[in-house]
This record gives sequence, C-alpha cells and structure tokens, in this order.
Amino acid sequence: MKYVLLICDDESASPSNEEIEADPVHQAWLANLERKGSRLFGARLRPVVDATTVRVRDDEMLVSDGPFAETKDFVGGLVVVECANLDEAIAIAAGHPYSRWGSIEIRPIWE
Repeated sequence: MKYVLLICDDESASPSNEEIEADPVHQAWLANLERKGSRLFGARLRPVVDATTVRVRDDEMLVSDGPFAETKDFVGGLVVVECANLDEAIAIAAGHPYSRWGSIEIRPIWE
C-alpha cells in the first residue's frame, strides 16, 4: 500500500537544505528507506510565502498569496512510501527526524 508522509514543521525553526544534507540522522533515515526500497518519491516544499491558494466560490475564482491557515505548522515536504501496512508506515514516520520536533501526517493513497 502507498502512503504519503506529510512533513509538518514550524517554518521559523526549519533547517536549511544544507543543514538537512549535512545531518547524519536525516541521511541515515533516507538511506534506510532507499535500501529497503520503500521510498518512491520525496520533495521539500518551498516556504509558505511562495504558496498560492486558489478557491472557486459561486463561480468566482479567488486567488490569494500563501495558505489560508492560522497555524505555525505547515506542510514543508512530502515522502511517498510503499509499505505492507499502516504499522510499517508509522514506523517509517517515527524514524523521520522531524517527528522529534514537528509532526508527520500519514495519509493512504487511493489506488
């Protein structure tokens, strides 16, 4: 079964790309997924200030900068994994470094 791991964090405390690449814990987590063949795709998202939100209400298109949310935690990246079951997805998410200060939301993918 395929799952999306939504990597959520407070952007004000989020490490840079260089810090992530130099972090041995993060690199070990990625290497383990690659070794097991579980990681299908992953990407870090640009900051919230670069986001655009589109809504259509009563046939009127509304476009606004950024997300429409009053929270510090935003989705900052995603990883698509293939697992035998939810328990395996939970174990993978628990191993992600961001689970220690942010959160990882697990969502199954419709197949």
